[in-house]
Amino acid sequence: MTPFGESSALHAAGPHAQAAASLWWALFALATAVYLGVVIVLLVGMFRQRHTPSLRRQSKIVVGAGIATVVILLLLLGASVHAGHGMHPSFEKAALTVKVYGHQWWWEIEYPGSPANETVTTANELHLPVGKDVLVQLASRDVIHSFWVPSLHGKRDLIPGHDSTTFLRADRPGLFHGQCAEFCVIGHARMALLVVAEPEEAFQRWLREQRRPAAAPTSTQAIRGKELFLGSTCPACHTLLGTQAGGAMGPDLTHVASRMSLGSASRPNVASHLAQWIYDPSSTKPGVHMPGHAFSRPELDDLVAFLGELP
Repeated sequence: MTPFGESSALHAAGPHAQAAASLWWALFALATAVYLGVVIVLLVGMFRQRHTPSLRRQSKIVVGAGIATVVILLLLLGASVHAGHGMHPSFEKAALTVKVYGHQWWWEIEYPGSPANETVTTANELHLPVGKDVLVQLASRDVIHSFWVPSLHGKRDLIPGHDSTTFLRADRPGLFHGQCAEFCVIGHARMALLVVAEPEEAFQRWLREQRRPAAAPTSTQAIRGKELFLGSTCPACHTLLGTQAGGAMGPDLTHVASRMSLGSASRPNVASHLAQWIYDPSSTKPGVHMPGHAFSRPELDDLVAFLGELP
């Protein structure tokens, strides 16, 4: 368990991860049996009276070892094929399609809508309905990344120019930790994401709330913060639905207050961390492309108050 959810390939929360976990245990059991067999043969050879076996007996040993090796390899092949089928169901079974784009160093997540204005775009937090196969379409916006949620599925590379797919399914509600598993330069270690598995009703409610435009600020401090946000360079990189802010270089901030973490699960999403992130993001995530902003303390408080009212 990480500070942001479960992260264990051997503690499966769905059938795809369970197929991989079962294969791992099968390989572990087989490797253990082979190891113990070798040790036993070695010990017998050490303590028995030395003698040279006949040529006929030597031939039988070699043939027996060869047959055993073939049988073991066939067992491994069968187990691998079976696990592969379990990890990749047919596309027709997908109840939902989600697009995930890898950036240096964060995850853009898109829920396509029909009509297009119902498309939901968020960042670093993937919501899934429990008990449903979700088709995840993967693409990279820059370098090679690798999408991995250990408790739900195996790794899948995101190679620029070569889109790929994977499936996620959680059979129980929970919070699961994912990670980029491919070294993508300095910010790689802090390129995580959270997967929230929730009942269908809760998922649909979250989806409806995410389609709404940015909430209007209610406090005087938050109103000043909105004016500061729109008058700064922030809209050049970030989007706020319902305002003129339409940047696409950084995460969509329309509902940033509803997210559990900042900086791809680098810090909890609380006011103090948000202020530090705006002022000096590289102190939280070295190498991040977002520049620091030299706001005064009162300005920073106003901006944090505004962003904190974007559920």
